Amino acid sequence: MACTPRSASSHGIAPVLLFTGTGTSPGDVAAIETILDNSRLNYSTVNSFQLNWMTESEIAAYRLLIVPGGNFVNMGNSLTVGTAANVRDAVKRGMNYLGICAGGFLAGRFPASYNSFNLSSGVQFGFYFPENKRKIPGHVSDETSKAVVRITTPEGPALDQYWESGPRFTGWGEVVGKYPDGTPAIVEGSVGQGWVILTGIHPEAPESWRRGMVFNTPVTDDTAYARMLIDAALNRKNLAHY
Repeated sequence: MACTPRSASSHGIAPVLLFTGTGTSPGDVAAIETILDNSRLNYSTVNSFQLNWMTESEIAAYRLLIVPGGNFVNMGNSLTVGTAANVRDAVKRGMNYLGICAGGFLAGRFPASYNSFNLSSGVQFGFYFPENKRKIPGHVSDETSKAVVRITTPEGPALDQYWESGPRFTGWGEVVGKYPDGTPAIVEGSVGQGWVILTGIHPEAPESWRRGMVFNTPVTDDTAYARMLIDAALNRKNLAHY
């Protein structure tokens, strides 16, 4: 097995595969691992080299692939075109996918010079920029890269969530959550036989990420939402959508 097992399941393979390869944020990987551990979910980790050596059938043996935040260009370019196709085909065969921030970008279509999974049937996702932040064309500075954004959903209270240069998902899927300007922050949809959930915000963000920022939502409420998204992706649950 190419992956590093973290609590093997009774069937010999963990149901969740967490990508930890080139371009991923170590802090976000750790935050997701904490939630998986606290949820008592069995999972394996896989880096870029390992994923590049996995066959489509080996990838499809997992129920859910989680791709965390980080640098989506480096993440995509660390994988071969064949690996991207294997992931896409594994999802079409029935594996589920949860993309968080960069992992959401990676699920879209990239320009020809970059590599992505293109689970979006050719839709390319753009950045969301909070209304109180100034966009610098062609550049995301420290000034604009982090913010508290209030996410609304069809049911339940609005939640202040941590955003860091995340995407909006205009043009694909059912809208589960919206940014303050009404654009899609969280979406879901079927890709072949697989179930895909994409989020442009980081509900898994720990308390330490909030330093210097003002949230009206407790971190426990946000991480509970992250656990719900993981459960919905793993078990193919339809979330309330607009």
